[in-house]
Amino acid sequence: MPRNDFIDLRSDTQSHPTDAMRQAMATAEVGDEQKGDDPTVNALCARVAELTGKEAAMFLPSGTMCNQVAILVHCQPGDEIIAAEVSHIIRSEGAGASALAGTQVLGIPSHQGVFSGADVDAAARKPKRNAPRSRLVEIEQTVNYSGGNCWPVEAIKDVGEAAHRNGLKLHMDGARLLNAVMATGTSAVDFCRPCDTAWIDLSKGLGCPIGGVLAGDAEFIEDAWRWKHRLGGAMRQAGIIAAAGLHALDHHVERLADDHANAKHMATRLADISGVSLDPPDVETNLVFFDISGTGRDAAELEQELSTHGVGIGASGPGRMRAVTHLDVDRAQVDAAMDILAGLLAGD
Repeated sequence: MPRNDFIDLRSDTQSHPTDAMRQAMATAEVGDEQKGDDPTVNALCARVAELTGKEAAMFLPSGTMCNQVAILVHCQPGDEIIAAEVSHIIRSEGAGASALAGTQVLGIPSHQGVFSGADVDAAARKPKRNAPRSRLVEIEQTVNYSGGNCWPVEAIKDVGEAAHRNGLKLHMDGARLLNAVMATGTSAVDFCRPCDTAWIDLSKGLGCPIGGVLAGDAEFIEDAWRWKHRLGGAMRQAGIIAAAGLHALDHHVERLADDHANAKHMATRLADISGVSLDPPDVETNLVFFDISGTGRDAAELEQELSTHGVGIGASGPGRMRAVTHLDVDRAQVDAAMDILAGLLAGD
């Protein structure tokens, strides 16, 4: 269980399984996942396939593995992936696209991680023997490093059409897809329809201890299984952790709206602190980025000081910090964290 005296806003990955989720895990029916014999894993995969509007799905240990398996299936060594310059596959996956798949990622300019079909047309390379082959377009829902903003469904359609007319596949990193669903009222099926492949994370806003589920057509998932084995992602009695995902899909999706409301409340508190500015200024979901440069403080030092006062907020640059709301942080704790932050910045 989370520490009662520590307000952890470093990430929604810091959430812990609820007692009800633990009970679901303890009583899960299990089998050999690698052989396709775990009924709970199979039920979770079927559920996510339906949720995303795809033919099939596959349970994996992490969201990063979901991205990397998709890249390995879609691409050959020497291929190029088109993605926003702030994308997770560029900034936070250990250069896995190059290390594992032998591909390179072309980071293109975007507006808060969102780009257009015209941008894809401009970035897609014409066939040339001494150039990499454009093969995949990747988008991220929501966009982490741009503040948790949502890709509009029309923008995804535009990018999907451009990708396909250029002979490319479209992959969605859906780490916080369900946050976008709750924030916009657009269904996951509609968000995923233009995409060839997509996945959802279980260990962020949904509060599960582990896992992501990758979805696509049946042929893609069959090919993905080979890479799942090669990377060591095949499991045995994985129904114990898959049960957490099923419980979360039943009980933790609609409550994401509470996280969004708490994040917006936090933003109003931050706006009242002298020298602090929101970056970006609008909070759409559960991620709040803010700049403390105007206070003269260093973000890494303030992160450490906050920790000693029982608050976890991460530094994401010399003057930029990120706070993330989730199911283990309520409104009162948000206010308590903001009181501590304001006091430290005021020198109290």
